[in-house]
Amino acid sequence: MTSTPILPTRHQTNSSRSINTSTQGSNLADILERVLDKGVVIAGDISISIASTELLHIRIRLLISSVDKAKEMGINWWENDPYLSSKAQRLIEENQQLQNRLESLESEIKLLKSASMQDQTPLGENIQHDVDISNQEII
Repeated sequence: MTSTPILPTRHQTNSSRSINTSTQGSNLADILERVLDKGVVIAGDISISIASTELLHIRIRLLISSVDKAKEMGINWWENDPYLSSKAQRLIEENQQLQNRLESLESEIKLLKSASMQDQTPLGENIQHDVDISNQEII
């Protein structure tokens, strides 16, 4: 008597035993929407040590969420950061104005020093002379 092996029919293959997951049928947009809606926090510490001496310690804290969710949690640092808002251009202009003022003041100081050197009278002696004259007038 010979027996023939029983082969599984098409209906009994692995396709009927598939595992259903929570992300089945989800695409990247759905996953991203869920992450931004709920938020994700990633936290970790990395420490590098040699012979019980800590050489480097890095603390990583990462929060991924939508802007609305972050505002709900009280996180809104980007609203006051001048480099992430329109205030950045104003700060750059103010900085340039201050640099220009500083350069003009430095050039005036150089002119005053060179003028006092040409008179052969140090700048401090002129001031002391004026103080002496003022004191004599008061007496």
